[in-house]
Amino acid sequence: MHRLLIVDDEDHIRKLYRDFLIREGYEVKTVASGEEALDMVATGNFDLVVLDIELEDASGLDILKQFKEKHPHLPIILNSAYSTYKSDFNTWLADAYIQKSSDIKPLKDKIKELVEI
Repeated sequence: MHRLLIVDDEDHIRKLYRDFLIREGYEVKTVASGEEALDMVATGNFDLVVLDIELEDASGLDILKQFKEKHPHLPIILNSAYSTYKSDFNTWLADAYIQKSSDIKPLKDKIKELVEI
């Protein structure tokens, strides 16, 4: 079973993704902050991280850099409500960029693609 970490400061997004991805057969952990995410990845064995860019305590782009420095092979999907970040070259460190929407199929499809490589 693949282990996923969802990092988002919005409680309803964490719950939505967790419930949906558990039904898809994944083991899912969620955290609300960048600091929690760094701690979880350091102590856990995750197959993929879904990372929001605008967190309350940190920039998701800064967290992305730290993940890639310490865990360069860990797939990371940036997940943001804003498409404007796509033009930021810092997002290119991520394995994918999915814009948040009511349709979570693109996120589900990208997760499946990245963990089953």
